[in-house]
Amino acid sequence: MIHMKKKYIVKKNYYIQKIIADKKSYVSKHFILYKKENNLDYFRFVISVGKKIGKAVTRNKIKRQIKAIIYQKKREIIKNYDILIIVRFPVINLKYLDIEKYINEILLKANLIKE
Repeated sequence: MIHMKKKYIVKKNYYIQKIIADKKSYVSKHFILYKKENNLDYFRFVISVGKKIGKAVTRNKIKRQIKAIIYQKKREIIKNYDILIIVRFPVINLKYLDIEKYINEILLKANLIKE
């Protein structure tokens, strides 16, 4: 199991609200991604999975999978951004590799991956 360092995680609701307030959003069928520049030399992210998506076990599984995907892409993701990923309902039917593909697509759409 790969663990992200705590510094990569946005914890405070106050920061999450700031990311949303910046209004830079990218939407796909499976995810909504918000980004906001930060003044740090690394990116931070937060994953939001609403209660519509399932019980806690299901939501946590999806969060773990997305964290693992982001951790694998850590070197490709552009630094100095705070990223909020909101998971949408269709994700519950997806396999890990599909989730990975869609995360990759939305990161590209948001110009958060180095070419």
